Amino acid sequence: MYNMMKTLTLAKQVRRDIIDLTYKAGTNGTHIGGSLSIVEVLSVLYNDILKLNKSDMTDDTRDRFILSKGHGAMAQYAVMHRVGILSDEDIASFKKDGSSFSTHPYMNVKKGIEFSTGSLGHGLSLGVGSALALKRKNNVTSKVFVMMGDGECDEGSIWEAAMSASNFGLNNLVLIIDKNRLQLDGFIEEIMKQDSLEDKWSSFGWKVYGTDGHDVDAIYKTFSEALINQKQPVVVFAHTIKGKGVSFIENKYNWHIGVLNDELYKKAIEELEA
Repeated sequence: MYNMMKTLTLAKQVRRDIIDLTYKAGTNGTHIGGSLSIVEVLSVLYNDILKLNKSDMTDDTRDRFILSKGHGAMAQYAVMHRVGILSDEDIASFKKDGSSFSTHPYMNVKKGIEFSTGSLGHGLSLGVGSALALKRKNNVTSKVFVMMGDGECDEGSIWEAAMSASNFGLNNLVLIIDKNRLQLDGFIEEIMKQDSLEDKWSSFGWKVYGTDGHDVDAIYKTFSEALINQKQPVVVFAHTIKGKGVSFIENKYNWHIGVLNDELYKKAIEELEA
């Protein structure tokens, strides 16, 4: 049952975990900006929306989650650890030699990672294939959730997948777009204008929703509305801030990948605790 305070507490813990993991990664750094922007959405998904059997993540009745914006993997790992899917040992191995938990997701269904991602533009196609496979197996209860970035919409393969999802009537597919308005080298509008992006998805036959991507209550209500009697593929635009929660990272494209030294780590923790 949905508990706003529980989910809000989870999100706060995860945001702190992201800072800690980045600090421990040392001079190698992490994809911190895009991880911080998706904390609340992932917290709601894993705590309140996704149907998962934590004791058997290969259970065929599970919902599938695919992180197409693979550079946000650190946030996914942190959430999965906090909800009891990943162990302390799993999360402690992040970015270490030989670890299954690297900068981008590495396919490990037993651990809840459905596909390897990180080469942008592939996740939605994987989602379409997964949703279509569920239908052909007569699985009418499981859904496929895909999360990607707004900069990822620059990729042509996204639009092929979008057209396919509508064509195949995939009412078991939910896409979340992390609309933080930034990508690796700058602001979206300075790189590839995305005028009326919501209208574009609607024209491809998708039901479009929007929500404040940092308001757990709004996120939960949006997903709840979208999933009731879903009749077509759904896209939820989560309006977020890249680097959310840390002032010197927020809305800074050059923090797509970042390093936290002692001084910056201390400052980030002070801000989160305040």
